[in-house]
Amino acid sequence: MGTQSQTPIDNNYLKNATEEELQRQKAINDWLPITSSRNAKWWYSAFHNVTAMVGAGVLSLPYAMSELGWGPGVTVLILSWIITLYTLWQMVEMHEMVPGKRFDRYHELGQYAFGEKLGLYIVVPQQLVVEIGVNIVYMVTGGKSLQKFHDTVCDSCKKIKLTFFIMIFASVHFVLSHLPNFNSISGVSLAAAVMSLSYSTIAWAASAHKGVQENVEYGYKAKSTSGTVFNFFSALGDVAFAYAGHNVVLEIQATIPSTPEKPSKGPMWRGVVVAYIVVALCYFPVALIGYWMFGNTVEDNILISLEKPKWLIAMANMFVVIHVIGSYQIYAMPVFDMIETVMVKKLNFKPSMTLRFIVRNLYVAFTMFVAITFPFFGGLLGFFGGFAFAPTTYFLPCVMWLAIYKPRRFSMSWWANWVC
Repeated sequence: MGTQSQTPIDNNYLKNATEEELQRQKAINDWLPITSSRNAKWWYSAFHNVTAMVGAGVLSLPYAMSELGWGPGVTVLILSWIITLYTLWQMVEMHEMVPGKRFDRYHELGQYAFGEKLGLYIVVPQQLVVEIGVNIVYMVTGGKSLQKFHDTVCDSCKKIKLTFFIMIFASVHFVLSHLPNFNSISGVSLAAAVMSLSYSTIAWAASAHKGVQENVEYGYKAKSTSGTVFNFFSALGDVAFAYAGHNVVLEIQATIPSTPEKPSKGPMWRGVVVAYIVVALCYFPVALIGYWMFGNTVEDNILISLEKPKWLIAMANMFVVIHVIGSYQIYAMPVFDMIETVMVKKLNFKPSMTLRFIVRNLYVAFTMFVAITFPFFGGLLGFFGGFAFAPTTYFLPCVMWLAIYKPRRFSMSWWANWVC
C-alpha cells in the first residue's frame, strides 16, 4: 500500500506549530539574561572583563610569589598573562565562527566542539564550579573586608562575628541580583573595575612606601620537600584563580551587537586588550613589589601585612568590598541564565518576574549559607584553581580550537595550542 500524502490542512498546521514554537523560543531568549540585550559598547567589554578578571585574588599574589620563588614566580605570572590573553582571543574568535550563528554561552561552544551531550558534560560542571566557587569566595571576601574596615576604623568597638558581616554583604545582592541582564549591571561593573585598580595601586604603593623589611628572606618557608611542593602547586592554583575571566567572556560578548559587516569580535577584542593592560597594571606591581618588600613573611592578603596607615588600609578594604559586589554579579549572571533556562525550557515554567525573584534570591541565600558555614572557603582556592579554573582558562579553549579548526599537524597553530 502506498503512503498517504499530507493534506494542505496538515501542512498549514505544521507550519503554524513551527512558527508558534519559534516565537516561543524568541520570547524566552528575549527574557533570558544573556540574550535579552545586545546593544553593549566596546568599553562595556573592557570594564566587564576587568571586573571579572581582577578579583580579590590579586591581593594574594605576593603570597603566591613567596611559595613559588623569584624565578618560577615571575615566569608563571608572565606566561599566565600571555597564555590567557591568547586563549581569550580564541574564545572571542570562536564566538561567531559559524556564519549566522552566535555561541552566546561557554557550553554552547563546548557542544559544537565535542558534541551535544559530551560538550555539556565537559563544560557545564567546570563552569559551574568556577562561577559558584567565585561567588562563595567573594561572599567570604566581602564579609572579611567589611570586618577589617570596621575593626580598623573603630579599635575600641565591640568585635562583631564574621557571620554578620557576610550577611550584611549578602543583603546588597538580594537587591542587585534582580537587575535583569549584563547591560543593566554595567554601572556596578564600572565602579568595580575602578575600585580594583584603586586598591591594587594602594597595595603596591603602600608596600613600596613601607620599604624592604629588616631580615627579609626570599627562600621557601616550608621545612620539608613535600611541604614546599604542596605550597608550589597551591600557588599555581592561586595564580589560575587570578585569571578566571574566561568563564564569562562569551556571555559578555553576547551583549555586543553584531552584523556580517561589523561582527562583535572587533569591539570585543578592543575591550579585552584594554582590560588586559589594566590587568598587567594591577597584577605585576602588586605581586613583585609586595614580595620584594615582605619576602616569605607576607600574609595571604597583602593588606594585612601593611597594617598602617590605618585610614589607607580602611579605604582599600572598602574598595575591595565595592569591587567584589560587582564581581559577584558578573559571575552570578551566567548561573542565573542556566537556572532560568532549565526552569523555562525543561520544566516549562512561564517566564515571569516571580520566577526570577524566587530563583535569584534562593541562589544568593545558598552562596551566603555556604560562606557562613565554611568561612575558610578561600583556603580552597588552590584546589578550585587546579580543578576548574585552569582547564576553563588555560587549555579548554585550545582543545576546542584544535577540535573545531583541525590545524595542519606541526603547523604554527598546532604547536601553539599543544604547548598551551
